[in-house]
Amino acid sequence: MTFTGLTVKGSSVGWNQTHHCKLLDWLAPDQSQLCRRNLELMHSIVQAAKLTKNTCQNTFNDMRWNCSSVEKAPRFTPDLAKGTRESAFVFSLAAALVSHSIARACSSGELPSCSCAPAPAEQAGPDFIWGGCGDNLRYGLQMGSAFSDAPMRNSRSGSQAFRLMHLHNNAVGRQALIDAQETKCKCHGVSGSCSVKTCWKGLHDINHIAMDLKTKYLSATKVIHRHVGTRKQLVPRELNVRPVRESELVYLVSSPDYCTHNEKHGSLGTQDRQCNKTSNDSGSCNLMCCGRGYNAYTERIVERCQCKYHWCCYVTCKRCERTVERYICK
Repeated sequence: MTFTGLTVKGSSVGWNQTHHCKLLDWLAPDQSQLCRRNLELMHSIVQAAKLTKNTCQNTFNDMRWNCSSVEKAPRFTPDLAKGTRESAFVFSLAAALVSHSIARACSSGELPSCSCAPAPAEQAGPDFIWGGCGDNLRYGLQMGSAFSDAPMRNSRSGSQAFRLMHLHNNAVGRQALIDAQETKCKCHGVSGSCSVKTCWKGLHDINHIAMDLKTKYLSATKVIHRHVGTRKQLVPRELNVRPVRESELVYLVSSPDYCTHNEKHGSLGTQDRQCNKTSNDSGSCNLMCCGRGYNAYTERIVERCQCKYHWCCYVTCKRCERTVERYICK
């Protein structure tokens, strides 16, 4: 996966000359070809790279593994390089968001190669008609999968099991995107009566998709690569009597507990991580600190307060100070 590298170099490139594609020398051959043929897509792909990094870190900010290692891509640490459940989440999220970014760029008029989605095949209701400008999910999935899956089509990208795992998880991410469609409507009528509605299919925001994939991450299935009939497939290690479901994330290697620093396993540890003393969830001091205990300290915060609106049209506020107690893991 090349997404974090894209955020660094990609943001400073105009993407209006084919030689710009050579600046990203770690792109897979098929990705470089897609770049040269579809330069206009690269802005959306770079945007997806930024969203992948930020969304992953926001989604896991209260867990021992907090996605900080994604900053080092494409030079992955073992937590993302060895087929763990963490890599399953990151790859699936990246695959979903590159298609999401392209689909949204189509409907916003940013791409000359596509436009609004065609009207849905399902029949309109008695009180609405299909119209508006839906996110072009079909085009987003087509071009997004071409970019996201390209590295895993190359035999130099690791073992067959590793490549099959990531292709499967990429598909799970895109299915989460498909499932994130919703019907959006705009009212028409006298004095806002909404006697007629125009509706279209749009995509949920990326946080909705990330939380869906986090749920799949928490219930991910460990798999092995073995012969089923005449060819080798990924099958659940513990329940290999059934095939892998299309809706489940899969991984090959068990993760460490991420409690202590261990570069060999890609664990940064949780020492000095902030925790929540009163919580019982994953961000609690008990779970975050792995039983080592925690230290308390106080912090003075300056914030706006006692704000008043003045006609017309400004707001004045006072500056207030308060002291809060924080907790960090030993």
